[in-house]
Amino acid sequence: MTPAIVGTLIAGVLLAVGLTGIIVPVVPGSLMIVVGLLVWALTVGGPAGWLVFGIGSVLVGCGMLATYLFTGRVLKRRQIPSKSVIVGGICGVIGVFAVPVVGLPLGFALGLFGSEFLRVRNAREALSLSWAALKATGLGLLAEFALGSVAVMTWGVAAVAHWT
Repeated sequence: MTPAIVGTLIAGVLLAVGLTGIIVPVVPGSLMIVVGLLVWALTVGGPAGWLVFGIGSVLVGCGMLATYLFTGRVLKRRQIPSKSVIVGGICGVIGVFAVPVVGLPLGFALGLFGSEFLRVRNAREALSLSWAALKATGLGLLAEFALGSVAVMTWGVAAVAHWT
C-alpha cells in the first residue's frame, strides 16, 4: 500500500468520526474533519489536495461559526446565561454514561431545565427558556453538521477523482 492510499483511508476514518462527533460531542467533530482533510492533503499532495483542504476548512469554520451565532443570538435575546448551557452540557456527558443511547440529549435537556429553574424559580418560564435554548442549540448543530457534510462530500468527490 502506498502512503497516499493509507492517507486516504485514515482521512476517511477521521472524517466519519468527525461527522459523528458533531452530533455526539464526545470528540471535537469539526476539528477531526479539518485534521482528516489535512492528512489527505499531506499524503496525496498537489494542488487538488490543498484545494480540498482549504475549501473544507472554510466550510467547517463557517459551520462552527453558525453554531455559535445561532445559539448565542437566541440565548442573548432570551437572556439565558451561558452557565445554563454549560450545566446542560455537563449533565449531557453524565447522561451518556447513565442512560445509554438517549443519555446525551436527555441529560442536556434536564440539566438545562434544572439550571434555568434554579435561576428563575418558575417551572413554566424555565421550560420556555429551556425549549428556546434547545431549539437554538439544535439549529446550530444542524448548520454545523450540514456544512461539515459538504466538506466531507467535497473530499469524497476529490478522492474519487484522484483515484480514478
